[in-house]
Amino acid sequence: MAYKGVLPWRTKVKKERLEVETIGEIEEELSDKLDANEAWLKQTFSNCSDLIVRKVNLYDSIPCMLVFFKELVDTKQLDDELLKTLFNDMTIELDTSTQLIEQMKSELLPIAQTRIVNNKKETVKQITRGQVVLFVESSNQVLSITMKGKLHRDLQEPNMESVIRGPKIGFIENIDINMGLIRQIIRTPQLKMEQLLVGEVSQTEVVIAYLENVASPEVIMEVRKRISQLDMETVLESGYIEEMIRDAPYSPFPVIQMTERPDVVSASLIEGKVAILVDGTPMVLVAPITFWHAFQTVEDYYTNFIIATFLRWLRYFFTFISLILPSLFIAVDTFHPEMIPTSLILSLASAREPVPFPTLMEIMMMEIAFEAIREAGIRLPRQVGQTISIVGVLVIGQAAVQAGIVSAPIVIVVSLTGIASFLIPSNNMSQAIRILRFPLMLSAGIFGLYGLGVSIIALLIHLVNLRSFGVYYMSPLAPFQFSGILDVFVRAPWWVIHKRQNRIRSK
Repeated sequence: MAYKGVLPWRTKVKKERLEVETIGEIEEELSDKLDANEAWLKQTFSNCSDLIVRKVNLYDSIPCMLVFFKELVDTKQLDDELLKTLFNDMTIELDTSTQLIEQMKSELLPIAQTRIVNNKKETVKQITRGQVVLFVESSNQVLSITMKGKLHRDLQEPNMESVIRGPKIGFIENIDINMGLIRQIIRTPQLKMEQLLVGEVSQTEVVIAYLENVASPEVIMEVRKRISQLDMETVLESGYIEEMIRDAPYSPFPVIQMTERPDVVSASLIEGKVAILVDGTPMVLVAPITFWHAFQTVEDYYTNFIIATFLRWLRYFFTFISLILPSLFIAVDTFHPEMIPTSLILSLASAREPVPFPTLMEIMMMEIAFEAIREAGIRLPRQVGQTISIVGVLVIGQAAVQAGIVSAPIVIVVSLTGIASFLIPSNNMSQAIRILRFPLMLSAGIFGLYGLGVSIIALLIHLVNLRSFGVYYMSPLAPFQFSGILDVFVRAPWWVIHKRQNRIRSK
């Protein structure tokens, strides 16, 4: 399997370094003096009012220092469990501080995860990740203790992928909970989750999930390679990683799936794909995918296969309408009116008589106005968003026609096109179709049906040449594979899909 590797232009991006000292510049060892370590911490975390430095005497005689960020740590658990456990044993007899650290690590094991750290870089990393770090006098090692507080919302139904039938739980911003949601569905040791840290400043936790012996080793290796080679300051959302590791960065088509549903990710892992979870975002990436994934929903597999097949064809048809209808109307109305029945062309001409603009300009104005209303409706609060929709319908749909700015047939074409785009389940694919509509309209407005035909052929050539981590984007249609057709143009009955899965596993 041949890959281009991580695109070279991405590694040449000149980064604007932060003026503050970064954790990559302080890899020296810790001091064995508590005061020296405290002074270093105050200098490193200067102007951090939320950093807590709490000094205590461990076992009634050993000076210690607890350091943590108060918003990231469960302080109740810290006081009730951690300190209570450490202060209970008053008869300790140890020769060295190293032995003390080792004993505390074993004593705290039933309460929390612990880890011994011996350099400044790792210590800073542990504190910024929400760990409690325990310094002990006469020791150049510290104990990192997991006491993370609740910094996440409750599980809720996904907003973008809601279903009538199916689980009502979506991912949240906490990566540990997201990993647990997947493990609740796939209960096998074959489910592997590899952790990586991305972002020099943000140190964002990224997890690569896959099923061993099911997912392609080449794809796993390529995903791991592309993520580990990322050279970025911060990663705040999975979109950062999606854009940096995807094939064909200049293509509008999504070659990585984005989902916020655990059942979708689990089904994808069982099919042999790789999931990428990013801490701080409920959007999980899935790769590789094909063009047809954008038109399938998880609900297809929860409902009757006949209904699911009908709905799938309905999506294909309206996706075609969404892409082609405005440009087809422009081409026929402008260059080929003889293709329209006489009564209809007379009606169209009558409706367009008071409009001073050509058809291309009319539709372009309406499409841009429609996109603006859609964007405003998304960005505004929900209470105001509905008002924007009403204003848009009244102003553009009725007032603009009465004022003679646009004609009624154009309003019908743009409205039908907009509704058709809502049938596409994938938001990324819907955006790609909406963007491609504009060059197709220009091509049809300049060259008529010939320009539209050439544009569609160019689009198909582009789709056939696309890859998603080495997988042909238009497969199983191009290259043709009959077995894959069962889940593209129809949703085959479960007894057929079940037999196919068994055949795949037996290979």
